[in-house]
Amino acid sequence: MNHTLESVCRELRLSRIPSLIDSVEVSNKEEWLLELLIREVEAKEERRIQRLIKQAKFSSHKTLEMFEWHNQILVQDENTKEQLTSLDFIQSRQNVVCIGAPGTGKTHLATALGYKACQEGIETRFWRVSDLVIELEKAWKENQLERFKKKFNRVQLIILDEMGYVPFNKNGSELLFQLISDWYETKSIIITSNLEFSSWNKVFIDPRLTSALVDRLIHHSHILTFTGESYRLKNALSKTE
Repeated sequence: MNHTLESVCRELRLSRIPSLIDSVEVSNKEEWLLELLIREVEAKEERRIQRLIKQAKFSSHKTLEMFEWHNQILVQDENTKEQLTSLDFIQSRQNVVCIGAPGTGKTHLATALGYKACQEGIETRFWRVSDLVIELEKAWKENQLERFKKKFNRVQLIILDEMGYVPFNKNGSELLFQLISDWYETKSIIITSNLEFSSWNKVFIDPRLTSALVDRLIHHSHILTFTGESYRLKNALSKTE
């Protein structure tokens, strides 16, 4: 069998080494080989991060560096920001609930936390709640509900965006409740909503189901209230001046 550097590296899944050989300049062969392998490891880690970001299916690219922690974001205690940005809440399987008017930064923060989680190697999924309910109902009708649920087995962080924008029928409400109950104390959930908890029964119809769902979500949870004007509206108005 004829071997080339490219074919051997491909067989060993060392895809970056052939292109890096001439760029590494060190004093001896051992250091040269070590430096090549370090760069290969770094390249693999970057590919893994990009794969996690792609799998998460974020609706937009947002990072914590792009997010402004202003005084109109009301938090429970002074440690909340550190617990969120350090991702400690994921290790503790805690939830985050962001409540406030549209355009105040809820989805930005949720996405930025998810993006950082991917960078830390944490498997994450982003769902608009209305889209998730549609998929749940479809899976239920096709007798594929358990198979659909298994897609979340390895996921550690789940972002449910726009809870409350679209009301559900009874079946959709029950399926979503069942799914969130399955995740209770086994995964971290970030939820964004334009509704106070007291108004969630408008979405879930059944008051008892709503109460049980809120109870699960707020247990071991960080609750953030976003006040103030919509950034999008403020931006749009500034352009017309």
